[in-house]
Amino acid sequence: MKLRFLGKNSKVGDCPTLYATDHDTYLVQGWKIFANDLLMQLEVSEGETAVEVPTELFEHLAKDGLPAGEFRRLEDPLMVLTPGGTYVVQGRVVTDPEALSQMSIPDYETVVEVSKPAIVALLEEPRGADLQHRPQPAH
Repeated sequence: MKLRFLGKNSKVGDCPTLYATDHDTYLVQGWKIFANDLLMQLEVSEGETAVEVPTELFEHLAKDGLPAGEFRRLEDPLMVLTPGGTYVVQGRVVTDPEALSQMSIPDYETVVEVSKPAIVALLEEPRGADLQHRPQPAH
């Protein structure tokens, strides 16, 4: 799997990172989740995990031609917006040796793979909201 670096939100000791792949997916490198209250909100399937990342990390999607802006909804793979202003992103655990060799992953982080169409869907207005925004005929 080939990766294209989109960006990171680095602070001292923090390095959540976003990559585009040649498989029409994104790799989201973020903090491992240890908070039990947060883990209890997730239904993680076998072969999947979840990471926590700053919301600003997804501003780098613009470098992949996606519209800049905030996610319009919280649904798979974006599971939780925490009180601290971070997202919990769920996806397949990345095990591809070629991909992992292109990344620097500290012990307290891991990487999930999510489909590009799933991320694109989160940037769009929910269908119910679209109906509410349509102009109403004048009476």
